[in-house]
Amino acid sequence: MFNLQSYKRCVRLAACLMAGVVILPMEGCAVAALPCRLVSATLKIVPAVGHAAAAPFDTCADAID
Repeated sequence: MFNLQSYKRCVRLAACLMAGVVILPMEGCAVAALPCRLVSATLKIVPAVGHAAAAPFDTCADAID
């Protein structure tokens, strides 16, 4: 049976593995542009103003790539 400490350790391991799966296949520029792309994708969720607010971050990511 899992206790809380074991559960936290498993969750941390899963998070590290997922980060590795996402980041390792990327080249240097893609890793540098990742924060811009994540902010852009998050802002695009906002109705009506999301795409306009995300435009500078899309430009940032395109410039890095």
